[in-house]
Amino acid sequence: MADFTNDDRFDGLYVQIANQTRGIEPLLDSVFSFLRRKSDFFAGPPGSGDQGTQKAVETVHAVLQKHADIYLRDKKREEEEKRKKEEAKRRKREEEQKKKLAGKAKGEEEVIELDADGGFDISAAQSSAAAGEDGKLPAKAEEKGDDAKADSDAPLKSDEAGEDGDDEKDDSPPPIGNGGTVDGKYVWTQTLQELTVTVTLPDNTRGRDLTVTMNKTHLKIGLKGKPLLVDDDLTHAIIVDDSFWTVEDGNRLVLTLQKLNQMEWWEAVCAGDPKINVQKVQPENSQLSDLDGETRQTVEKMMHDQRQKALGLPTADEQKKHDILEKFKQQHPEMDFSQAKINM
Repeated sequence: MADFTNDDRFDGLYVQIANQTRGIEPLLDSVFSFLRRKSDFFAGPPGSGDQGTQKAVETVHAVLQKHADIYLRDKKREEEEKRKKEEAKRRKREEEQKKKLAGKAKGEEEVIELDADGGFDISAAQSSAAAGEDGKLPAKAEEKGDDAKADSDAPLKSDEAGEDGDDEKDDSPPPIGNGGTVDGKYVWTQTLQELTVTVTLPDNTRGRDLTVTMNKTHLKIGLKGKPLLVDDDLTHAIIVDDSFWTVEDGNRLVLTLQKLNQMEWWEAVCAGDPKINVQKVQPENSQLSDLDGETRQTVEKMMHDQRQKALGLPTADEQKKHDILEKFKQQHPEMDFSQAKINM
């Protein structure tokens, strides 16, 4: 009997069904509705009576338990592999630290030597290395001995350029949700495995009102009958069969793009978008529902501002400034603002 426990041939079909049902329970209802209406799954063999229905329930429980066991086994294996990788990284860091300390100690031994006058002589180690078995320096080394000593009196300038470079650090905060916002288009977040792209829509928008095309390296998003909002190449490839989109609350399009390479962070969703500094990315779950309260509030504010701009309405900050101005006008009725030009 064929093994279907890890068969991915029908993933694309199930993704389409999931997009339409929008939920686990409706998806399962769809599956069992098909079995009830189009098969004898619940009836069982002729003459089995209620035992056929009981057998169907037992079969579902057995299959569900089988996949639960597979999930727990895979989870345990992944956690063990993750633990081994972290352990290997820790050992590597310790070895590098030991080598670094050993090199530093060796360097100190070479430098901290006193000459006849009681001063530091950094040329001693170089001289001993250059000397032959009889302990004498080559002729050229003797000629340059005084020059080397004179140079040793000068201030050391090693790594000055590197130190200057370290001063010019990027002090900008980490990107919200490891992603960003593209003005007038969408807000996006990411994990190592996938990206979540959220597009604000007019109220009461349905899936059939949209044009969404997700190819391996290209993305199109738009409302039917209107110019495309997005029509651009992706910065990296995605797994199309594992990517899907849904319309939430009738005013928000949410795309989940599964990364082909799940060991890299994206600088942007599309090639023409502003790029984030991936060095600032924080490796954590960036799904909107899993973000901490403050971060989620910031992302939701960004989404709100996107929606307001799309409707030609003021953003949250602009509305706040407007309210403050109106309050000031009420407190100072003697002042005439009719000719005033105020920038929000």
